[in-house]
Amino acid sequence: MTTSPLLAASPLVVATLSAIGPVDEAVRADAEARQLDLTKPPGSLGQLEALGNQLAAIAGECPPPVPEPAVVCVFAGDHGVHARGVSPWPQEVTVQMVANIVAGGAGVSVLARHAGADVRVYDVGTVTPQPDGSAVRVQRIAAGTADLSAGPAMTRDQALKAIEVGIQAAQDAVADGYRCLIPGEVGIGNTTPAAALVSVFTGRPAAEVTGSGAGAQGEALAAKKALIASAIADRGVTAADPLGALSEVGGFEHAAIAGYLLGAAAARVPVVLDGLIACSAALVAVAIHPDVRGYLVAGHDGSEPGIAAALAALGLVPVVSLDLRLGEGSGAVVALPVVQAAAKVLREMATFSSAGVSGSS
Repeated sequence: MTTSPLLAASPLVVATLSAIGPVDEAVRADAEARQLDLTKPPGSLGQLEALGNQLAAIAGECPPPVPEPAVVCVFAGDHGVHARGVSPWPQEVTVQMVANIVAGGAGVSVLARHAGADVRVYDVGTVTPQPDGSAVRVQRIAAGTADLSAGPAMTRDQALKAIEVGIQAAQDAVADGYRCLIPGEVGIGNTTPAAALVSVFTGRPAAEVTGSGAGAQGEALAAKKALIASAIADRGVTAADPLGALSEVGGFEHAAIAGYLLGAAAARVPVVLDGLIACSAALVAVAIHPDVRGYLVAGHDGSEPGIAAALAALGLVPVVSLDLRLGEGSGAVVALPVVQAAAKVLREMATFSSAGVSGSS
């Protein structure tokens, strides 16, 4: 486990890291044995069986509780690197999309309603302040990050504060009765820091893990890839220093999501990951505390190349594959009913002995 002096300076982070332990492998084995007694051919429910076993290991009981209710915590932030033309969208769209999510009109809003999940929105660093009376939970670290191509995107202290925001969001959600946490985000230009983090923590070249994001194409995409590669190489960003990497090339929402995952693991609550930004933050969280990995479910694989690279490094298998790239937490809520079904199989399906069904010889 990482014991950075700055991480150790935060009582909230120290307490959270101390509370994180591995998932219960003995209970996973119990779940695997129960799967063999359910009225179906062994392995016939495929990945649903592995998901159910993981949920049992997370909860420490078999059959596992159904991971409900669920909440999506959407973290919003802006990025100084936007000035380098990494996105064709104006930066004002970030705060406009925040308002759209709060009003219930965004993609994640619709899909969360469909899946029965609630949505909370946190401003951790938008350039434009939230209007008076907004339902957004304002925890702004600064008015956007600095340009990661010219120097560190954040100070280490800013990155730590954003991590604390995420931990507190997870703690608040669990205290309010939520038993499945989903990270979401909004921030024009945020696929640039996300791809940078994926490159750092997977060791893959920036050109290989950087996609078009919200629409960078041709020369703009080539420039985006070169910018990321230069920022990593010129400043010697390394996975050996997770907080340093986060502050150098990350974003406020990436840091907050990393903290959110740490908080979820400390509470032994499963997390369904969304796309590139969430997966890049997961790499950071796992680098800070490796046991976080056991609490993560990959919602989908998406069309951004960095997602596949991150999931491979994390050893996670996506629940659905729909070529999604919206972000916001949208893909995770699409996968949520499948994850919940995995728990219900273990809880509600009859066993051979209870149903009086003969097993295979």
